[in-house]
Amino acid sequence: MEGALGGPMGNLPKNPEGTSDLSGCYRLPASWPHPASFMWWNGQYYTMGRVITFSRNVFIPLTTVCRNRCDYCGFRTPVQEGCILPPGDVEKILHHGSAMGCTEALFTFGERPEVEPGFSAMLSAIGYGTILDYCYEMCRRALLSGLLPHTNAGVLTYQEMDRLREVNASMGLMLETVAEVPAHRNSPGKRPEERIRMIEDAGRLRIPFTTGILVGIGETMGDREESFMLIRDLHRRYGHIQEVIIQNFCPKEATPMARTPVPSTDEMCITIQLAREILPPEVAVQIPPNLIDASALIPCGVDDLGGVSQVTPDYINPEHPWPGIEELKKVAGDALLVERLCIYPRFIELGWYHPSIEGLIKRLEQQISEGRR
Repeated sequence: MEGALGGPMGNLPKNPEGTSDLSGCYRLPASWPHPASFMWWNGQYYTMGRVITFSRNVFIPLTTVCRNRCDYCGFRTPVQEGCILPPGDVEKILHHGSAMGCTEALFTFGERPEVEPGFSAMLSAIGYGTILDYCYEMCRRALLSGLLPHTNAGVLTYQEMDRLREVNASMGLMLETVAEVPAHRNSPGKRPEERIRMIEDAGRLRIPFTTGILVGIGETMGDREESFMLIRDLHRRYGHIQEVIIQNFCPKEATPMARTPVPSTDEMCITIQLAREILPPEVAVQIPPNLIDASALIPCGVDDLGGVSQVTPDYINPEHPWPGIEELKKVAGDALLVERLCIYPRFIELGWYHPSIEGLIKRLEQQISEGRR
């Protein structure tokens, strides 16, 4: 897109109205797609050369208990004291995040923890019947705190997603891989058909959705290609995929894959290039900037650096701290680093959100727009 429309910001002609806030930018019709090389501003798309996006979030792991036992996971714990994040702690994180200018509350936690003996009793002790009841209430409190929830709760049913849609601006589930790999042999929720079904249901529900693959867990390059093609085809059918994460495997001590080699930068670059070739241009390709040398991968076709937090750690990969905003600017290099919400601009325009959260979406959209001036 950049090559088709012009060079970097500053070398483009002024927009037709001659306004100075976006001098050097083309004004584009709202019917255009919104790849990362375009920025949404005051009801219009603008091209600004190469743009890399990110969001400011807080990471809230409601529980570490999970029915799956992936060979690479260091996050999961048994049912034990402290395995559920108490409501008071959640609210402290939400209020701190809001005060620090965050816009997103990322709720992620173990899948179907109720199947683990003793979990339901612990959850009942804090007043909730299921983890999704608890998630719903914490999402509601996030909205009251001025943050947009994005929930990744593992595999959910159509009805469960429909309910959570009331209090979420977007949702997500990593496909991980279309392949049956040994790392997932003890993880019923990682069956590809289950995850594909949920991603498709999200499309039927018009939920702005994040998915992605995990690189280095026993899949082949052919499996990655098939994964990208499947995501592409689901998006063509429903138009709901915002971004595809390409996440490198990170070994964890005391796990079966602790000594498994990690993907090289070259392998990651080839995988990113493959994704960019297969996926539609409006679907962003994202990498986690704390897990790999992201600056080396930006030229491979990266559009987005995901959610980063100056408030909470990456609880899945706590050994890898988030980069600060100034570091992200260095990672982006010559590209312009632009903040976004967890719901992408085109889905805001389409109205793909519950009416009850429209006011907050508009307010936060204005907040980050003002921050660009």
